[in-house]
Amino acid sequence: MRRIRKGDQVVVLSGRDKGRQGTVLSVLGDSLLVENINRVKRHTRPNPQANHPGGIVEKEMPLPLCKVALFDPSSKRGGRTGVRRLADGRRVRYFKSNGEVIDT
Repeated sequence: MRRIRKGDQVVVLSGRDKGRQGTVLSVLGDSLLVENINRVKRHTRPNPQANHPGGIVEKEMPLPLCKVALFDPSSKRGGRTGVRRLADGRRVRYFKSNGEVIDT
């Protein structure tokens, strides 16, 4: 079970975007794309066959999983997560700091 999934609110722990929050757009193995975080400018060539104009395009680049933490709304900061099995057999994620269950 992944500790961070698509659609989660995360906070960046280190780097130039340290402290910023965003929503996970996709998880790519050991890295993930976060909305409006780690944006770079790419100089692209025009491609008339795919109808792409050339120029400078600003886009998000992947961040390593170790650089982000799941945002805990009760403590208003990033928290470590774990996986726990409930009495009915479901596996859920929880915050290790306060034991609060993330998945319901």
